[in-house]
Amino acid sequence: MATRPDRPRSPHLFSGPLALHYRWSPAMAASIFHRVTGDGMATVGTALLVWWLAAIAAGPDAYATFLHVFTTDRGSLNVLGWVIGVGLTWAMFQHMMSGIRHLVMDTGAAFELKTNRTLAALTFVASALLTVAFWLYLGIK
Repeated sequence: MATRPDRPRSPHLFSGPLALHYRWSPAMAASIFHRVTGDGMATVGTALLVWWLAAIAAGPDAYATFLHVFTTDRGSLNVLGWVIGVGLTWAMFQHMMSGIRHLVMDTGAAFELKTNRTLAALTFVASALLTVAFWLYLGIK
């Protein structure tokens, strides 16, 4: 097979002066996080739901064990409870904001490079703000 060194190669196959290098952009990050948050919510959320339902069905001792994993003796969330709770909340809001961004793009809008980057960056800002607002709201109640 003949090779043509003057042709660019894929960046993951070649490094050197002829290599192409992709620059990370907010749109790339938003796309990746959209997939990761969707898979994470489906996997972790389903596992927790099944465990919770099985604990309820198994009786009070099993349910108390389930609660003990995520809460302290006083009934507030422990570190694991906070990490999973805040993580799933952020994942939900990030996935939702990214979905709204894609909905806007499905209308044919926001394909201009600057607008696309801005909306992608705003998905991260909005998801963080909504997560903080949600947990502050829960703390007030």
